[in-house]
Amino acid sequence: MKKVLTFVLTGLAISVAASAWAEGGNAEAGKTKSATCAACHGMDGNSTNPEWPKLAGQHANYLVKQLANFKDDARVNATMSPMAKPLSEQDMADLAAYYSSQAVKLGEADQAKVALGEQIYKGGNNATGVAACAACHGPTGTGNPASNFPALKGQHAAYTKAQLNHFRKGDRANDAGKMMRNIAAGMTDAEIEAVAEYIAGLK
Repeated sequence: MKKVLTFVLTGLAISVAASAWAEGGNAEAGKTKSATCAACHGMDGNSTNPEWPKLAGQHANYLVKQLANFKDDARVNATMSPMAKPLSEQDMADLAAYYSSQAVKLGEADQAKVALGEQIYKGGNNATGVAACAACHGPTGTGNPASNFPALKGQHAAYTKAQLNHFRKGDRANDAGKMMRNIAAGMTDAEIEAVAEYIAGLK
């Protein structure tokens, strides 16, 4: 419980700047600016390629943080990094306002894997020190905008799996206090795949 509380407080502390940006966003302006993003993320933020994340319904603060991290190379991706470089703070806020206002299209989980996925998502793995995903991301995957923990429900399993693997290997390191890196480091391949599937089917 103490570890979870530390995670929450750390996330809350780093969300202040992103929150200030996101509050000034204009969804209509963001819709216009999202034309370039639509090729990968879909017109309404629901990507069809499972390797690209769904942005629809994601918390604005979180979206702003990720764009800022791509811009300043705190998070690196061959496609997103150059896309984010020319964005102003207002551009980021507008895009975040637009995508957060859209409804995520929920997915389906591989039923053969959801039992293990649900176990890890809701209860973690005490034997290996893996915290329950629900502690930060909520029982139904809606996240916690105040602490800048993203919504997960309906996200493509392939994308979630890839991000957990990036955290586990340390390729992605823009998580506050190494929260996700520490959690993913204790997860097996089977647990990562199962959790990703379970998240895809969350309603």
